[in-house]
Amino acid sequence: MEQLKTIGRELAMGSQGGWGQSKEFLDLVKSIGESRSKAEEDRIILREIDLLKRRISEPDIPRRKMKEYVIRLIYAEMLGHDASFGYIHAVKLAHDESLPSKRTGYLAVTLFLDDGHDLIILIVNTMQKDLRSDNYLVVCAALTAVCRLVNEETIPAILPQVVELLGHPKEAVRKKAVMALHRFHQKSPGSVSHLLSNFRKRLCDNDPGVMGATLCPLFDLITVDANSYKDLVMSFVNILKQVAEKRLPKAYDYHQMPAPFIQIKLLKTLALLGAGDKQASESMYTVLGDIFRKCESSSNIGNAVLYECICCVSSIYPNPKMLNAAAEVTSKFLKSDSHNLKYMGIDALGRLLKINPDIAEEHQLAVIDCLEDPDDTLKRKTFELLYKMTKSTNVEVIVDRMIDYMINISDNHYKTEIASRCVELAEQFAPSNQWFIQTMNRVFEHAGDLVNVKVAHNLMRLIAEGFGEDDEGADSQLRSSAVDSYLRILEEPKLPSLFLQVICWVLGEYGTADGKYSAAYITGKLCDVAEAHSNNSTVKAYAVTGMMKIYAFEIAAGRKVELLPECQSLIDELSASHSTDLQQRAYELQALLGLDAHSVENIMPSDASCEDIEVDKSLSFLNSFVQQSLEKGARPYIPENERSGIVDTSNFGHSSHQDASSHALRFEAYELPKPPPPVQSAPLSLSSSTELVPVSEPLYSKEPHQASPHVPVPETLSTDGEVRLRLQGVQKKWGRPTYSSPTPSSASTSEKASNGVTAHTKDVSFDSRKQKVEASAEKQRLAASLFGSSSSRSDKKTSSSQRVSKGSTETVATEPPLIKKPLPPQPPPPDLLDLGEPTTGTSQSLDPFKELEGLLGPTTQESSPAPVDSVVAAKQPDLMALYTDTPGNSHGGTVVKKGPNPQDSLEKDALSRQVGVTPSGRNPNLFRDLLG
Repeated sequence: MEQLKTIGRELAMGSQGGWGQSKEFLDLVKSIGESRSKAEEDRIILREIDLLKRRISEPDIPRRKMKEYVIRLIYAEMLGHDASFGYIHAVKLAHDESLPSKRTGYLAVTLFLDDGHDLIILIVNTMQKDLRSDNYLVVCAALTAVCRLVNEETIPAILPQVVELLGHPKEAVRKKAVMALHRFHQKSPGSVSHLLSNFRKRLCDNDPGVMGATLCPLFDLITVDANSYKDLVMSFVNILKQVAEKRLPKAYDYHQMPAPFIQIKLLKTLALLGAGDKQASESMYTVLGDIFRKCESSSNIGNAVLYECICCVSSIYPNPKMLNAAAEVTSKFLKSDSHNLKYMGIDALGRLLKINPDIAEEHQLAVIDCLEDPDDTLKRKTFELLYKMTKSTNVEVIVDRMIDYMINISDNHYKTEIASRCVELAEQFAPSNQWFIQTMNRVFEHAGDLVNVKVAHNLMRLIAEGFGEDDEGADSQLRSSAVDSYLRILEEPKLPSLFLQVICWVLGEYGTADGKYSAAYITGKLCDVAEAHSNNSTVKAYAVTGMMKIYAFEIAAGRKVELLPECQSLIDELSASHSTDLQQRAYELQALLGLDAHSVENIMPSDASCEDIEVDKSLSFLNSFVQQSLEKGARPYIPENERSGIVDTSNFGHSSHQDASSHALRFEAYELPKPPPPVQSAPLSLSSSTELVPVSEPLYSKEPHQASPHVPVPETLSTDGEVRLRLQGVQKKWGRPTYSSPTPSSASTSEKASNGVTAHTKDVSFDSRKQKVEASAEKQRLAASLFGSSSSRSDKKTSSSQRVSKGSTETVATEPPLIKKPLPPQPPPPDLLDLGEPTTGTSQSLDPFKELEGLLGPTTQESSPAPVDSVVAAKQPDLMALYTDTPGNSHGGTVVKKGPNPQDSLEKDALSRQVGVTPSGRNPNLFRDLLG
C-alpha cells in the first residue's frame, strides 16, 4: 500500500510537469526541444555525456540522483549517441530494492542491451529473484525485461518460473507470462514444445486480456500447422460471437467497437482454419454474417473489422450469401471519398475476383475512377487489380492504360514491373498479330533498357515459333508485320540497346523472307545501325550476325551477293577491332562469302533458330580416333574418380597395386623380413650425390633430371635381405640445396626388386666428382666446423640380432660440400643411418682445422682395389655387399680405407659424415654401428 501511495505522489508530481527531477534535467529536455539543427542538438548531448561521465563515477550517489542520471543516459542513447559507459549502472539500478528505481533500471536495460550483450548474464539472477517476488509490480517489470533480454542460452534458467506464473492470481502477471512464453517459442521452439498445451488452457482464462494475449501464440502455431488445431474452431467462433455481442467489459471497447483488435486476430485465425475445409467454414458463416450486419462503418476501426471479414470470407470455403455481403461492403469502400477506403475496396475486390470473376463487372466504373485518381498509390493498386481482371475482351484497353501510365512515371523499378506485365498480357491475350507487335514496340520504346533481357528473348522466340498453331500463313504475316514495323522504328533518333538487338535479330532472320525487301536494303539498314552505335559492341555484334544471315540466305538461294561498300568498310573495321568477338564475326562473314551454296545451306539453314540442337555428351564421334590412338600405344583415359591416389599417371598401367591408400594412414602391420640366400653384389662406385634410395617403381621417375614424388617411408625390407633407408625427397645437408633426385647411370645399374620395390644405384662421371672435390677454402672451413663440432658424439649400439663380423670393410666415395655462404659452427645433424641406441664413447680429439688442412685439396688419393668377400650368415641381411671395395675404372676412383694412420682415419671420418654417419674412435668400421 505504501508503494502505491509513492507511485501516486510521483504521478501527481508528473502531472504538474516535474516528476521530482532536478532543474538540470528539465533544462536538458527543454534545450533539446528548442534546438534548431542537428549540430546544435549533438553539441548539447555531447556536453551532457561529458557531464554524466564525471557525475556517475562519483561515490555514494543518492538513489534518486542515479535514477535521474540513467534517464538522462536514455535520452543520449535515443538521440544516437554512445552511452555504453553507463550500462553497468543501469544493471545495478535494476538490482535496487526500490520499485521506482528497479523499474527505471529494467527500462534502461531493455533499451540499452540486446539479447546477445555480455551484461545479460549479470541480469539473469536478478530476474529470477524478481519473478519470485510477492509484489506483482516487480514480477511484471521482470517479465517485461524477460521478453526483451532472454536469449536461447538463458531460457532454461527462466522457463520454470515463467510457467509457474501462468497460474498467478493477478491477471496482469498471467498475461505477461503468456507473452514471455510466446517469446520463448519464437526464440527457441524446441525449448517450449512440451508446454504448448498451456496456450490452450489460457484460451479459457476468465480475464479477456489473458485470452487476447493467448491468441497471438496460437495464431503462429496455426500458421505452421492448422490441422492440429481444427478442434479449436468452435472455441474461436464462440469467443468471436461473445465479443461481437458486446459481452466484454466496456474497458475493451475502442470507438464504440467491442474489442476490435481481438476480433481482427480471431478473424485471421478463422481464415487459416477454414481454408479448404467445408465443415469448419459452415460453423463460421453465422458469426461472420452477424459482424457484417452489426459492424459500424462510420469509424476507421469498424471498417478495419469489415475488411478483415472480407479477407476471411475470401479465404474459407465459399458461400454465396457471404460473398454477396462482402461484395456490398466492397462497393461501399469503392464509392467512398476517402482514398484509404478506396484502397481497401480495390484490395478486397482483388481477393473476391479469385472466387467469382463476375463481381468485377459491377464495379468497372469505380475501378476506372480509381485509375484517374491523382493518388499514385491508389493507381498502382488499381493496376494490380486490372492485371488480375484481364481477359481477351479487355486486354487492349488495360494494356494501353498500363503503357500510358508507364510512360508518365519516373520510378524505374515500378516501370520495369509494368513493362513485364504488359508483355505477359500481350503474349496471353493478343487479339491480333499487328496489335501484338505494336504493343511490344511501345513497351521497348518507352521502357528502354529497363525491360528484362528475358522479355526480349521471349519476344524473339515468340516471333520465331509463331502462335503455336499449324497456320503458317499467320506466322508469316506476324513476321512480315514485325519487319515492317522495325524498319519504320529504325528512323527514330534514339532507341534502347535491347530493342536494337531485337530489331537486328528479326531483320536478319526474316528481313528478306517474304521478298518484299531486297538483301541490299536490309544489309544497308543493319550497317547504319552498327555505325550509329559504334560504342555498343553488343548491338554491332547483332548487326554483323544479321548481315551474315542475309548473305547466307542469298547464297543458299543461288542469287549473286553484292557487298555494299559501307558493309565492306564495316567488315574491314571490325576485323581490326579490339574485341575478339567482333573480329571473329567479321572473319566468319568473310569466310562465308567464299563458300558455295550447298555448304552455306548446311552451315546456316533458313528459319532454323528454334530447332533443337542434339548434344552428344559422350563425344561418341571421337571413338574411332581414340581406338586408333590406343592401337598405336597411347595410354587409356583414367576417369577422375579413379585417379585420386595416383601420383604419376604415366605408370598407372604398371602400378595397379598403388591406390589412394598410399597417401593415407596405414594401420596394417609391417611385413616381416624374409631370410634370403647369400647374394654377392656387383662392384659399385658410389658417391654422395647418388644416395642408395629404394623407391617403388610406380613412384620413381626413370627420366633423367626429373624429381620423383616424395613418399616418406622410413625403412624398406627387400626379399633379398637388404636393409636400406629411403632418402627420396629428403633435403640434403651438404651439396646443392635441392631435394635428392636419382640420376640414371650409363655405366652400371643394380636393381633388386622385391615386394614391388626396386633399389637403384648409379654411377657419376669423374669430371663432376673432381669439380666437387675442388672446393674453396671457405667451404673447407665450413666443412671442418661441421665435422669437428661433434666432440660429444656418442657411439651407437644395436641389438645382437644384427651383428656381423668385424672384419668387414666399406668403400665410400664422397664429395666436398657446396655451400653458398659460411655458417657458424653448429651441432651436426642427426645420423640418418643410426638405428641403434646411444652409448657413451670417445670421439676424435684432433684439431679439425689442422688435420683437414691439405687433406681435402684438389688432388685425390687412389689406392689399389681390394675386393673383400662378403660372408654373412644365412639369416642376416646382406648390406655390406653394397659397400665392398670397387676396382678403379677408366675415370679413376676415390677409395678411402681406414687404417692405423690418423690422417687417413680423419679423412674418412670427414667424408663419412657427409653421408650422415659419425664413426667413433672405438669402432673404426663405418657401418659396424648399424650391423653390430
